[in-house]
Amino acid sequence: MEIITSPETVEELHAGYKTLRTEVGKVIVGQEHIIRQIFVSMICRGHALLVGVPGLAKTLLIHTIADVVDLDFSRIQFTPDLMPSDITGTEIIEEDATTGRRQFKFVKGPVFANVVLADEINRTPPKTQAALLEAMQEHRVTAAGHTYTLPEPFFVLATQNPIEQEGTYPLPEAQLDRFMFNLWLDYPTFDQEVEVVRKTTGASKPSLRNVMTAADIQRYQQVVRQIPVADNVIEYAVKLVSKTRPADSNAPPFVKEYLNYGAGPRASQYLILGAKATAALDGRLTPCIKDVNDIAVSVLRHRIITNFSAEAEGVSAVDIINRLMSSEA
Repeated sequence: MEIITSPETVEELHAGYKTLRTEVGKVIVGQEHIIRQIFVSMICRGHALLVGVPGLAKTLLIHTIADVVDLDFSRIQFTPDLMPSDITGTEIIEEDATTGRRQFKFVKGPVFANVVLADEINRTPPKTQAALLEAMQEHRVTAAGHTYTLPEPFFVLATQNPIEQEGTYPLPEAQLDRFMFNLWLDYPTFDQEVEVVRKTTGASKPSLRNVMTAADIQRYQQVVRQIPVADNVIEYAVKLVSKTRPADSNAPPFVKEYLNYGAGPRASQYLILGAKATAALDGRLTPCIKDVNDIAVSVLRHRIITNFSAEAEGVSAVDIINRLMSSEA
């Protein structure tokens, strides 16, 4: 049945997110911005890469969201010896007990789930990392000449440790570009950490209830797609992305000085999709430029490549993105 976006459907999405946030808050203290952007990526059919030091509850956060939304959850612990078939699945020889006939049977791997947690994704070699590429982009897996469709909705939420780099394999730009958001988790505030310790060192364990289903998420994905966007908002997003490209005639001098490469068209698409979802979560029927700015750092941070001059002067990708948004204001 075709879904038409209306004030009622947007209000339903707005109310649904508030309920989800309340349930997740029973387990996760703080991190409102991260939880919001993970949910935005889910209703935009995107994927998210979470970067943070150990102990910030990255895995717990993803597992909690999957529980609250009643989705099939699968965790893949990436290690240097992980093989592509350990992710996608493999063929085994199965013997029919009645006829004695043997045939190949495909056994699905952990990627066949609604929410796939790729834990420490940079700890596995590029060949295994690439096994996720087709799944993330096409929502399908090809094995032994056969194509298998992944369950919908399908999201890859990957984690990465920014500190310990020994024995890691940096994600190639082609794979980084598959992630809608690059989210950096920070340490909790003093009051939040007090609350974390209080909650996690006691005997009681919170009971979570399902507040959404897989069908709800798919419906919200259609609602977001149908939200109208004003031309000036689309033009602002495209202009912001194009100015990250050093070869672009409109790129400011500091971009030419500090960047080797800028973001591609997928960044513009995700800025508008994310802005639509952000507006809907606030109960608004159309996004504004502020919605684009709210997600710009998460969308662009991993899509622009700084050069030696930026590194030498301590200029980060986030500094450049904020400076671009200030010049556009």
